[in-house]
Amino acid sequence: MATVQAVGHKHEALVHGHGHPHIVHHLKGGNPGDVEHLSAIHDHDHRHSTVEHAHGAHQNPQREHEHEGHIHDHGR
Repeated sequence: MATVQAVGHKHEALVHGHGHPHIVHHLKGGNPGDVEHLSAIHDHDHRHSTVEHAHGAHQNPQREHEHEGHIHDHGR
């Protein structure tokens, strides 16, 4: 079996937007159990910081990115 050579590279900072859903508990009346669920969706940008890393070559970069674990850091 052939070994895949990991090549180091850098991804520049990136901003992309998409819908962000929310579900809120809304207290309808004075009784603590009188709660309804309200939903809303808004669009906002996600900012990916610059990342340097190494891995084997992608076969399908867009599809593989969708299934990689990563964090959207709203603080940066």
